[in-house]
Amino acid sequence: MTYFDNPVIPGFSPDPSVCRVGDDYYLATSSFEYVPGVPLWHSRDLVHWRLIGHALDRPSQLALPDTAPASTGVYAPTLRHHDGVFHLITTVVAGAGNILVTAEEPAGPWSDPVPVGVPGIDPDLAWEEDGTCWCVFSDGGIRGVRLDAESGEPLGDPVPMWSGSGLQYPEGPHLYRIDGWWYLLLSEGGTERGHALSVARSRTLPGPFEAHPANPVLSHRSTGHPVQNTGHGDLVQAQDGTWWMVLLGTRPRGDTPMYHGMGRETFLAPVRWEDGWPLPGPLEPRAQAPALTPHPWPREPDRDDFDSPSLAPCWVSLRRSDPQAVRLDERPGHLVLHARADSLDTPGALFVGRRQRDADCTARTLVEVLDGGRGGLAVRLDEAHHYEVEVADGTVRAVARIGPLSHSLAERTVPAGPLGLRIDITTSDVLPPTVISRDPATAPPPGLRAGGPDTLRLGYETDGGVFEVLAELDGRYLTTEVAGGFTGRVLGMYATRGSAAFDWFELRSGAEADMGFERAAAAS
Repeated sequence: MTYFDNPVIPGFSPDPSVCRVGDDYYLATSSFEYVPGVPLWHSRDLVHWRLIGHALDRPSQLALPDTAPASTGVYAPTLRHHDGVFHLITTVVAGAGNILVTAEEPAGPWSDPVPVGVPGIDPDLAWEEDGTCWCVFSDGGIRGVRLDAESGEPLGDPVPMWSGSGLQYPEGPHLYRIDGWWYLLLSEGGTERGHALSVARSRTLPGPFEAHPANPVLSHRSTGHPVQNTGHGDLVQAQDGTWWMVLLGTRPRGDTPMYHGMGRETFLAPVRWEDGWPLPGPLEPRAQAPALTPHPWPREPDRDDFDSPSLAPCWVSLRRSDPQAVRLDERPGHLVLHARADSLDTPGALFVGRRQRDADCTARTLVEVLDGGRGGLAVRLDEAHHYEVEVADGTVRAVARIGPLSHSLAERTVPAGPLGLRIDITTSDVLPPTVISRDPATAPPPGLRAGGPDTLRLGYETDGGVFEVLAELDGRYLTTEVAGGFTGRVLGMYATRGSAAFDWFELRSGAEADMGFERAAAAS
C-alpha cells in the first residue's frame, strides 16, 4: 500500500479540470490576471503532475488590458478530449468572455479562441452518444444549451438545469454521461469556508434533475479539518476502473480566522459509488494512493540561470506578454527587465514570477540595476498587497504595501554592482542564527505574537553569505482573508525604473534552504 500527500499540485492552482486519454491524465487550472493563461499539467498516476505548458500562451489568444483588476482574467476552465481532439472552454473576465480553444496535443499548439455565445462563467462541455455537444454554465443559476463546438454558436436558447441545494453562488458545473445517467456536479456556498460540492442526476437532458438526498456530498465547512474551502471538483475514471476527483482547497494557518497565502490548490480524493451516486472523499492531507504504477517526474529545477532562449513554463507575468520588456537576449545568461510603470502598485508594472508552492521557502536572486534603474525581488498577491526588497541609487530597501498604506521599512547603503536579494517565508522562527543578521530596530518586539500563517523576512546577502534582514513581516497581510481575491502568492523579479538585469533566480523549499544556510555558516 502506497500513500501520497495532498495537495497534488501545491500553490496557486484553483478550479482543476481533468480528463484521461489512455493511461495519461491531463489537467487545467485557472490563471486569472497572469499570463500565459491556463496552466496544463500531465500525470500518469493522478499523484505526480508536471507542468507541460499553457493553453493561452500567445497574445492572439490572451492579452488583458493593464486596467483589468486583479483576480479578473481567466476563470475556471474545463478540459475535455472528444473524437481525438482536446477542447478547453473557459471565461476571460474583463476580456473576451467565454471562449473555446482546441488542440491535437495537450502541450499545444492550441488554436486561436472561438467566442462562445453564452453568458455567465465556468462553462463546461459534454457530448451525447450521437455527438450532440452541451455547454453548461453558471449565470445566477446553472443553465445549459446545445452548442456547435466548432463555431461556438448555441443551437437554441439556454434552459435552467439544476442550481444546487439552495446555497449561494452555484458555479463550476460539470456534466457527465455515466451508465445511462446524466450527472451534474457543481459547487455552491461560495469559494470561501462555506464551499461545498453537490450532485444531481437525470436520465435525459435538459432534465429534470434529481438531487442527492444528502447534498452537499463533500464540504469541510464548520470543521477543524486542515483542508478548507473544498469545492470546484471534476471526476475522472482511472484505467483500473476506480473513480477519483480533483478539487480545490486551501490550507489555512495561524490564529482565527486562520489565513492562506498560497491560494487555492489542487487536491485529489477517492470517489465511491453508492446506489448509483458518486460520493467523493474522504479528502485527507495524506491518503492511500491510486493503485496505479507510480510515475514521478523529474523535479522542476529550483534555480534558473537564464541560459535558455525562452522562459520555462513556470514563469508568469501580469496581464500580457511583453517581449520588448522581458529580454533574455540583451545580456547572455541574464533576464533583463525594462520598467513599464514606476511602482508595483500600478497595474501596468513589469513583474515576472513563480508561484509559491512550499509553505516554508526561500527566494533569492542576483540583480544589477542598469542606467539609474530600480528593481528587485517581491512577493505579490495583488497591486495593493505585496512586500519587496529592491535596489536603486546605491541603496537597498525593504518596502511593504498593505491596502492603502505603503511604507519603506528600512534601507542600507550598498556598493555598486550586482547584489544578492533574498526573501524567506517560514512557518516558524527556527532558523540557523549564525548566518542571519537582524536589525533590532526593524525586528518584531520580544514576545509579540504573529497571528498570521507565517513570517516573511526581507533583506540582502553579503559576500560572506550572511543574510542581512531589513524587515520581518507578518504574512497575514498577503493572504486572501485580508486582501480578498482568487489568487495566491507569486514570488519574482521586477523593474520599476529603467532596467534591471537578473543573473539567476532561485526558489527553494525551507528544508533545502536551511541546508544552504548551514553551508554558508560553515564557510564563514
